[in-house]
Amino acid sequence: MLMINGEGKLVGRVGSLVAKELIKGYQVCLYNAEKLIISGSKTNLLQKYVTRRSLKNQANPEHSPKWSNVPYLLTKRIIRGMLPWKSRRGREAFKRLRVYNGKPHGDHKGKEIAFETAVPKKYITMMALCRSIGYGKKESS
Repeated sequence: MLMINGEGKLVGRVGSLVAKELIKGYQVCLYNAEKLIISGSKTNLLQKYVTRRSLKNQANPEHSPKWSNVPYLLTKRIIRGMLPWKSRRGREAFKRLRVYNGKPHGDHKGKEIAFETAVPKKYITMMALCRSIGYGKKESS
């Protein structure tokens, strides 16, 4: 199993690395998903993800794409977009992916992959983005 720490890393760079390793047949554990960063201005990114979450299929809204507001699930969905999801190979690769907020508990041991990415001037963390689109807010009924 390959272990990747997402703290302070760009989500696209980490996602492409994870997708390559999954297609090769490795199991990958990505932790600290809430500390991954997305480059760009906060307002543009927020508008982009709010729009994505609100897209609905007119004929049957249940067939609409699902975009989570939970950091580790949103990261998993972004990585899924980098895999050949419509083929059997892509779906099997996706099953080998584990994404966690924080450090995983238990007996997750494996080869730690370390790499450096440059931090852009304008960025937002996955946790801040998810909080802005509704994560952690209680629904009032």
